Amino acid sequence: MKAIGYNQSLPISEKASLVDIELPQPKASGYDLLVRVKSIAVNPVDYKIRQNVKPKENEYKVLGWDTAGEVVAIGESVSKFKPGDMVFYAGDLNRQGGNAQYQSVDERIVGHKPKSLSNSEAAALPLTAITAWELLFERLAIKQQHPDSKERSKDVILIVGAAGGVGSILVQLANVLTGATVIATASRENSAKWVKTLGADYVIDHSKPLQNQIEQLNIGQVTHIASLTHTDSYLDSYVALLAPMGKIALIDDPKSLDISKLKLKSLSLHWEFMFTRSMFNTSDIIKQHHLLNKVSDLIDQGYIQTTVGKNLGTINAKNLKAAHEILESGKSIGKIVLQGF
Repeated sequence: MKAIGYNQSLPISEKASLVDIELPQPKASGYDLLVRVKSIAVNPVDYKIRQNVKPKENEYKVLGWDTAGEVVAIGESVSKFKPGDMVFYAGDLNRQGGNAQYQSVDERIVGHKPKSLSNSEAAALPLTAITAWELLFERLAIKQQHPDSKERSKDVILIVGAAGGVGSILVQLANVLTGATVIATASRENSAKWVKTLGADYVIDHSKPLQNQIEQLNIGQVTHIASLTHTDSYLDSYVALLAPMGKIALIDDPKSLDISKLKLKSLSLHWEFMFTRSMFNTSDIIKQHHLLNKVSDLIDQGYIQTTVGKNLGTINAKNLKAAHEILESGKSIGKIVLQGF
């Protein structure tokens, strides 16, 4: 089967940083589905692994943790899917990624693809939707409510870096499924417009001091912060902004954080990493299957939308290198997708 991989960690400008290869087609056993890959999306985790994880000697590493495709075979323990089902999922960092024509994936982290979306539109969602959902409802523990509820809460959530992949779905989930007031940050006019369209109540500029901008909104203290980028740079601002007993959830990789600053206000810090359940085969791994199905229903019922920012065409090394380059620049809006071989 066709695949795209790398056998040495190189800058994306190097010809061999990602290459077109041929690999044996995987098989499905146990809880695995064998999926014919139709579309993929690209995430920062792809380039971080490419930069930092060296493949085993004489082997290629295949990246890709956002996939939409068709189930073509199932393992003997599978009970939730059948051949012909259209699915979407993020997969497992311990296994081959989705940058290949076929992929084996555990059914317990797979959802039924939204019927109203194309494969490319669906591929934009799994990793960021799981991350945003777990961050919002498990790490920050914000109360979830029915999307038709008009009840407002006293929660005020600040989403820093809201125009990116995770932020684009997080803004929507917070708007639709909570009673919180949503403050999103964006530093450019087009990204500010994007997050406002997705449901942010207020948009502020994260390239300027946060506290003055939020105080001018006159909506009270922030109770929850979703820190999606540059957490180390903003920590002092977070401590100043948050109400006592407030919560911070982050997804990035700061080199160091002085958490002693959180003590006086009894603030709490929570890391969200959506691969934890699959990497450690946790007892509640099935939650990601249920979560993706809920997201699929919300999409098909018109409550939330896909977050595609750019479609770069066919799945091949050339186009994937372009996707990595855009993500590494830090200036992408929404998700980058590719489709077909």
